[in-house]
Amino acid sequence: MKKLFSFFIIILLIFSSQLNAIAAKNQHLALKSKGAVLLDSETGAVLYAKNADKRLYPASLTKIATAIYAIEKGNLDSIVTVSKNAVEQDGTRVYLIEGEQITLKKLIQGMLINSGNDAAVAIAEHIDGSVERFAANLNRYLKTTVGVNNTNFSNPNGLFAKNHYTTAMDLAIITNYAIKNPVFTEIFGTKVLKWEGKSWKTTLLTHHRMLKGELPYKGITGGKTGFTTEAKQTLATTADNGKLKLTAIVLNSDQKKDKYDDTAILFDYGFKTFHHVTLKQGEIFKMDTKEYYPENDTVITENVNGCIKRLNNGGALSIENNNGQVIQLVSLKYKEPMPKKVPKKIEKPTENKQQLYGANALYGIIFIAAAGVLIGVRKKFTRGY
Repeated sequence: MKKLFSFFIIILLIFSSQLNAIAAKNQHLALKSKGAVLLDSETGAVLYAKNADKRLYPASLTKIATAIYAIEKGNLDSIVTVSKNAVEQDGTRVYLIEGEQITLKKLIQGMLINSGNDAAVAIAEHIDGSVERFAANLNRYLKTTVGVNNTNFSNPNGLFAKNHYTTAMDLAIITNYAIKNPVFTEIFGTKVLKWEGKSWKTTLLTHHRMLKGELPYKGITGGKTGFTTEAKQTLATTADNGKLKLTAIVLNSDQKKDKYDDTAILFDYGFKTFHHVTLKQGEIFKMDTKEYYPENDTVITENVNGCIKRLNNGGALSIENNNGQVIQLVSLKYKEPMPKKVPKKIEKPTENKQQLYGANALYGIIFIAAAGVLIGVRKKFTRGY
């Protein structure tokens, strides 16, 4: 069942990834980030895209992929022994020490909340034995399970490597996949966490300023920050206004402020411009003589000013804005035509049957006449007595 669900998710994500060029072409937002994507977290609809398939460096947004892979493959209660290699990582850390033993879940918390590069390597070595093997397995997992094709990660933490890249669209799809997991969602949305390590006892605070509340935006539910000199500023954020749930990715912002401003612009646009509508089970959509229908009630995302529903030859329903921007593709089921009823032939009586019918009729008349005579004679004799 899990494989079937994963296959279904991959098909939907492949459909969604084909929409970004159209979405970017038909709408312009004043974003400073080089790459950006806004998705409906529930339907996967692509609401906005800018340079969505351009290869860019993700920095610590890599840790979103590391986290969901570790959560799905590992045992969260398993004990990880920290290696020298993990301890020697550059950049942001949770100050692990060699030989320290810590649960996998706590390492994932330290990696996502405090962006610990040491924690990320400790996770990789625990899950797959080495960073190199982890990277190979992670890339395979992202292709076959999550359904992205423009991503290659050479490490678990996002420290710069020339062959370590992704796209805004791929990261949006990865994040959207990850937030379906309740453990990931809990950690992704954690603002404050008490941390007690062997060498560091502190309170971890999320680095994401919108999630933390330093840059207030109503409805923020989770987030991850990133920065390297080569990647510049990167940001992943989720939000929920009670009607829509949105996922925003921005990559390659020059200034830290820019990535937050761009994220707010994306959310403002998404919440103001779109809403959910339900395609009813069995609702018929026609193309020429063929009919298609949703097998179940299906939630779609459409522009608040209405949309165009266009059926293609493959039976996919395209949800478009009035200006032609494709928002979502929904697979429908082909309705088999009803077999034509063949009229029953009325059998004409043959000559023999006609003669038989005539004889039977004659015998009937003779029988009725004889019965009448007998009744008359009987009455006559009765009166005589």
